[in-house]
Amino acid sequence: MLMRTDPFREFDRLTQQVFGSNARPAAMAMDAYRSGDDFVVHFDLPGVDPETIDLDVERNVLNVRAERRLPAPEGAEMIVAERPTGSFTRQLFLGDTLDTERIDASYDAGVLTLRIPVAEQAKPRRIHITGGDSGRKQISR
Repeated sequence: MLMRTDPFREFDRLTQQVFGSNARPAAMAMDAYRSGDDFVVHFDLPGVDPETIDLDVERNVLNVRAERRLPAPEGAEMIVAERPTGSFTRQLFLGDTLDTERIDASYDAGVLTLRIPVAEQAKPRRIHITGGDSGRKQISR
């Protein structure tokens, strides 16, 4: 279902360790699984305003963008700034077996959840075999 994710994620993680956490904002942590006829993806986006989340699909590529702004007011003296701010992006390459026209997205408690239905043509189906001399086969769902 899910073909692959960001190929540079491990490189970004190593860069962050070497040059510090502000070299580039951390990628969105993600879990993905199939549940019945849906493919479910969860992205961790704590502290992100839902209005800054942007989703789009083009040619089976799902793009997720979000922004976390600095919580301190302008002119404030930051004492500690460990939480990453800025833009976060993630790209997923979706298989042809998913119905990208019917993606459902929700955001709750800092987690963006996407439900992507499995396409009808990709669902398993039984093939009914008729008896007798006709030798014809019928497909039934």
